[in-house]
Amino acid sequence: MGGTEHLTVRREGATLVLTLNRPEAKNALSLPLLVGLYDGWLEADADDAVRSVVLTGAGGDFCAGMDLKALAGDGMAGDRYRERLDADPDLHWKAMLRHHRPRKPVIAAVEGYCVAGGAEILQGTDIRVAGAGATFGLFEVRRGLFPIGGSTVRLQRQIPRTHALEMLLTGRPYTAEEARGIGLVGHVVPDGTALDKALAIAEQINACGPLAVEAVKASVYESAEMTETDGLKAELERGWPVFATADAKEGAKAFAEKRPPVYRRA
Repeated sequence: MGGTEHLTVRREGATLVLTLNRPEAKNALSLPLLVGLYDGWLEADADDAVRSVVLTGAGGDFCAGMDLKALAGDGMAGDRYRERLDADPDLHWKAMLRHHRPRKPVIAAVEGYCVAGGAEILQGTDIRVAGAGATFGLFEVRRGLFPIGGSTVRLQRQIPRTHALEMLLTGRPYTAEEARGIGLVGHVVPDGTALDKALAIAEQINACGPLAVEAVKASVYESAEMTETDGLKAELERGWPVFATADAKEGAKAFAEKRPPVYRRA
């Protein structure tokens, strides 16, 4: 399993858990963290035994955004990581899910701060759980910066535009309940239990047919920018092949036999 000194990777059954691990910096983004995160997305997609991914942060925070000391020129540590970025100048965007969409469902488990670049990574996840004390926000304009991780494009497609513009233009913090109220997160749970809830959702996903899950996720994103007519056509192209799989037959057989299905990605 991969990982770096700033990101840990572990397995919980069929779920790959990626943990941003710079608690002393509220998990602010460093180059080692970004390299580890990108490698984590690749590992999840390459391993057929992985059916879902949970992204969380260590030490009671999700992510406070870019390491501003590094941005100011103090460096983000590690020649080998710098070599990775030099070889792929888009690596940091892929790590932040701006230029990359994993095949497997990604569930965010948020505690504490999820702001700036952390809130931009959040927009690349599929399902979102927050602890009651979590704080959300895109603070870039307060610092004279631009939220260039995709927020001016994606946020208005995920929540109503009036809320997206308020979040982007005021740079103010939002509570977890406010975030749920505008649709940025789907669940608010007691502090310290976001990871447990995310893993429980992951288990529900893991019990489903993996080929079906991946096709459904792909269809949702693929059709998002299509007309309804084109989207429905694309849905058939994605969906019909799933019915011909051995997994589809296994699902029906298991239902008839009143037992859990055993899916084999076939």
